[in-house]
Amino acid sequence: MSSLKDRKRFEPSEVEPRIVQRWLDSGLFHPEPDSTAAENFSIAIPPPNVTGALHMGHALNGSIQDTLIRYHRQLGRRSKWILGTDHAGIATQTQVEKRLKDQGTSREEIGRPAFIQRTWEWREEFGGTIIEQFKRLGASLDYEEERFTLDERYARAVQEVFVSLHHKGWIYRDNYMVNWDPGSGSAISDLEVEEREVTDRLFHIAYPLTDGTGEIVVATVRPETMLADVAVAVHPDDDRYRHLIGRTVTLPLVGRELPIIADEYVKTDFGTGCLKITPGHDPNDFEIGRRHGLPELSAIGEDGRMTDLVPEYAGMTIAEAQQAVVAALDAEGLIRARDPYTHTVPFSHRSGERIEPLISLQWFMRMDELARPAIGVVREGRVTIHPESESRRYVDWLENIRPWCISRQLWWGHQIPVWYRDGETYVGAEPPEGDGWERDPDVLDTWFSSALWPFATLGWPEQTSELEAFYPTDVLSTARDILFLWVARMVMMGLELTGEVPFEHVYVHSVIQSPDGRRMSKSLGTGIDPLTLIEGGPRPPVFTQGGTFPTYGADGVRWGLLAMSSAQDVRFSEEKVAQGQALANKLFNAMRFVLLNVEEGAVPAPAAQTVEDRWILSRLESAKADFAARIESFDFAKAALGLYDFVYGELCDWYLELIKGREFDARLSGHLLHIVRETLVLAHPVIPFVTEELWEHVPGTQGLLAGHVRAPADPSLRDRTAERDIERVIATVQAVRSWRDAGGVKPGAFLKARIDGLDGLVPLVSRLARLTPVDDADAEPVAVIPVAGSEVFLLEGVDPAEAAAKIEAARRTLQAEIKRAESKLSNPGFVDKAPEPVVAAEREKLERLRVELEAL
Repeated sequence: MSSLKDRKRFEPSEVEPRIVQRWLDSGLFHPEPDSTAAENFSIAIPPPNVTGALHMGHALNGSIQDTLIRYHRQLGRRSKWILGTDHAGIATQTQVEKRLKDQGTSREEIGRPAFIQRTWEWREEFGGTIIEQFKRLGASLDYEEERFTLDERYARAVQEVFVSLHHKGWIYRDNYMVNWDPGSGSAISDLEVEEREVTDRLFHIAYPLTDGTGEIVVATVRPETMLADVAVAVHPDDDRYRHLIGRTVTLPLVGRELPIIADEYVKTDFGTGCLKITPGHDPNDFEIGRRHGLPELSAIGEDGRMTDLVPEYAGMTIAEAQQAVVAALDAEGLIRARDPYTHTVPFSHRSGERIEPLISLQWFMRMDELARPAIGVVREGRVTIHPESESRRYVDWLENIRPWCISRQLWWGHQIPVWYRDGETYVGAEPPEGDGWERDPDVLDTWFSSALWPFATLGWPEQTSELEAFYPTDVLSTARDILFLWVARMVMMGLELTGEVPFEHVYVHSVIQSPDGRRMSKSLGTGIDPLTLIEGGPRPPVFTQGGTFPTYGADGVRWGLLAMSSAQDVRFSEEKVAQGQALANKLFNAMRFVLLNVEEGAVPAPAAQTVEDRWILSRLESAKADFAARIESFDFAKAALGLYDFVYGELCDWYLELIKGREFDARLSGHLLHIVRETLVLAHPVIPFVTEELWEHVPGTQGLLAGHVRAPADPSLRDRTAERDIERVIATVQAVRSWRDAGGVKPGAFLKARIDGLDGLVPLVSRLARLTPVDDADAEPVAVIPVAGSEVFLLEGVDPAEAAAKIEAARRTLQAEIKRAESKLSNPGFVDKAPEPVVAAEREKLERLRVELEAL
């Protein structure tokens, strides 16, 4: 106990690192596998990139997953939080290439083996950063078994899956239209492409009919691709051009004869209604070309420069070629119009560069056979996605799934297990025998290996004890932007390779935006480093007040993020984090007060002597039940807020005030220690540090709170009568305090009052409201305060006219502010033109003012 006497407040910077080390030393986070235990519980962390550092999404999801793990550990379940990192092919290779460039060399100069070695060295240097940061957050991951998607056992699993699916005919090689990312020099999947709105120039170009009888005008924003045109298409029902179907035009600048074809894809109301067909550089044209058996020409190469299809443009960049082609068309008088045209254009989510649709020889994976059972398990309820709206998105995507381009033109990653020799192709997990074989240089899409994560981390394809004990996992918590990239693919692979769903529940968590509503980004100045919140540091530019963050501690950040996560898109709120810190401090100070004042030798035991004792026991049982229900239903915001209401409000602000003046005898001491112990257990999954720090000071406790199994619910402690009685006490005290404030009564002054309708509760009300009870029924009151079923007659100290005047003045001020806000929000000029964050802030202000007015 002595160690608590000199500590006036909870100091997270001193306590939290020390507590983390105690947890790690205990081995508690590493449950030994026991496949006979029915109460196993597991979560596989979404593996952060090996390149990464902790960002707000990691901190939120880490807080969610750790709350689940700690809660289920309290239920006595063997809880394993599977840890590991992803090799992150493009992102990691990009970082290493930047370092090589700074050193005056390149991957091409040093060669593939040396580059791979450099990348492993880079991983050894930086790969552990985010793991240490998770420890600082208090994440109870299984640090003793850290996995990596390129470690030997995992790599073997990936190779075997490729070989197996290739033998089934689901993995194949083909020349097909892909999303070529010039920034990374690799194909990327549809899900790694983001659409951006850009304004280009739409050129109307005349293509002369070959017989010299006229021309057809096509519209394009990419005149440089016309060099690879193979046809012109019109809609078969377009009366303007029906008579031209089957005739030909001569391709300007090139002289190639192109057929005029009919295809229903052509939109008669876009441009001129005539569509130039370039199967080599447009995905829609590619499909049209395959339907009509057209040749597939490429004017742009994988290096982002023009090919020698038309020699005079060979080697030019795309921008240079466009300028040259337009100049040549102008010289021949073939441009009929130029119009600005705003449209959406694909960009690489990886490199940020504009996607170049190209036909490329790549490895693909057929998805139809995998998608059908993955849809079924969600519809049947074997996998439940929260919220339900995300289930609909999941099913819609799988019902329209396309072949997956799984090869990437990189060096860092799982090299495809395919070898070629003299026209032969060998596919196998082990290299072929004999000389002359050359391995396919491409690697697999990072998401291919990540799709095996829930079971490959546990040793699959071997039937390990870890796999038997902890697979399938119970919950996956993730962001919605990888629902298709990762979640759906894990379900497909899990069902195909293990015969089991990889998890029972998928929780799609909130996206924390910057305070002004923009996405969090370092480059935009809107990113917030969670460690800066935990340990204190400078605020980023998005915080206009500047200055530095206080040391909020991991408990404050965890609670704040959970409390924010009430919707799919929420703005970061420093106020919520500060509220979390205040909760940790309040709990520490209140528990410290109890622990320093209870009778020595007292043992925790519920022993209610008064109505307030029965009330707090009942409210504690209610809080425990509510918390459990919220966690089980993945409502983390209400779980955090409900915890705050009980600890900060009912326990600290009311109960400890209600018992002031009572003697802390053995019975009350034991009762208080029971409340302390059960409150620490209740709060631990959300704010583990302060609760663990206090736990060792509670008499009768053993071991770490992180390993403590909570007691089952005790319905006998619920007391509806006590709850109603204390609710009346609280309501009466609050009403009297409001009148005292309005009347300007000195805080320490006791006022004479007659209290009716609160038999047996008068002493509690009198002490908390600072009233002196008087039984004189004939005394004339200066104010009457009615409170549900009771009345307080104030006999002195309050000038009713003055109090009423103050209340009316406050009411008028609020009404005026509400009117101004309503007028502003009803003005289309403001709502339509002001930035959305400003409009949203005004709406929040109006709602707050209305609540204040109603309360008044």
